[in-house]
Amino acid sequence: MLFGSSGIRREFDPGLVDLALRVGAATAGGAAGIVVGRDTRTTSELLEHAVIAGMLSAGATVYSCGIAPTPTVAHATGCVDAGCMITASHNPESYNGMKLFNPDGSSFTLRQQAAIEEAIEETCLTDWEQQGHVSSVDAVEAHREAILDKVSLSRPVTTVLDCGNGAGSVITPDLLGGAGATVIGLNCNVSGRFARPSEPLETNLPYVGEIIRKRDAACAVIHDGDADRMMAFDERGRYIDGDHLLMLFASYLDRKKVVTTVDASMAIEEVAEVHRTPVGDSFVSEELLTWGDFGGEASGSWIFPEHSYCPDGVYAAALLCEIASEWSIAEELDRMPRYTLLRESYRIPSPGAVMAALGADEPTHGVRFEDEDGWYLIRASGTEPKVRITAEGRTPKKAKEMLDLGHTALERAKQIQE
Repeated sequence: MLFGSSGIRREFDPGLVDLALRVGAATAGGAAGIVVGRDTRTTSELLEHAVIAGMLSAGATVYSCGIAPTPTVAHATGCVDAGCMITASHNPESYNGMKLFNPDGSSFTLRQQAAIEEAIEETCLTDWEQQGHVSSVDAVEAHREAILDKVSLSRPVTTVLDCGNGAGSVITPDLLGGAGATVIGLNCNVSGRFARPSEPLETNLPYVGEIIRKRDAACAVIHDGDADRMMAFDERGRYIDGDHLLMLFASYLDRKKVVTTVDASMAIEEVAEVHRTPVGDSFVSEELLTWGDFGGEASGSWIFPEHSYCPDGVYAAALLCEIASEWSIAEELDRMPRYTLLRESYRIPSPGAVMAALGADEPTHGVRFEDEDGWYLIRASGTEPKVRITAEGRTPKKAKEMLDLGHTALERAKQIQE
């Protein structure tokens, strides 16, 4: 399968360059005008040229954003037929890939993905008289202005911002400053190398809490490589897990119908009506097309349908600063329901085969077991050769019990697969 849970993603090799050319041509088969952007990886410019070459060969008009976050490219797609972002998101620098968008910012649906996979096997080249053309556009400024129209700080705040040397570096520092925040920037340059692991996990950010406390900051904002994700810290220097960040946004915006994934905490169901989807922001955005007023994943993807159906970590960053200017984020978090939630992952050479042995219809959708006091989920990663186990319980003992049940089920499946 070419597409994973969030676009096409794999380790860089010559085959990925050829694939980018073919994906570009296939995308242009159904879109006359296409926006293209890239993240900061050293291989992204090459892949951008390849995908644009494919689009031009099929006669498309291409609008190049250069380095820009994924949500910036999705925002610009509203004026054309499709968008393409060159990125591997939170994966290490050795990975790269492509995400495809509709004009409303939503990711290509499963049906559209299947059409692309079929089309890349065909030759879509036009003759010399029908070749497309490319021009540059400033998508960053347009996205910045759109966010500033919707976000307003009630008082000046200080925020720590760590862009992880990713694409967020070209917009979020200036955006937050323009909104009225004093920004303490970390890793906010587009060096092409990540000074820290790109995924915004607490273990990758041990220095942030101390900086918040020393500088008396109201919050911290953390991006991944393409800034579709945003994680955060409160004013006490505590990392905010994704489940409670989801609840914080829903509470502040007064959203009562929330779409989230099967690996999110059951605590969310105590603050809103919830629809659950398989893991992957594309599934969340597709569900939001027909139901719900806010959605997100605990991994840091936040979707605001009135703004875009693409996860927008840049908008979320500005919104968090707005919240910090009006509320004590720490006090709000302390009032929220909280259960023990455990997450572990295991590198496995053939995750698909193991998941098949577990009885999963789709490896990345996984299998889920639950009872009244807890649950566990076993699923294959959509971006890496890993199997993840997530478990939650109303008590720490119950959560550990569920995690152990998941371990036992996974070991049994590995033995069957072997």
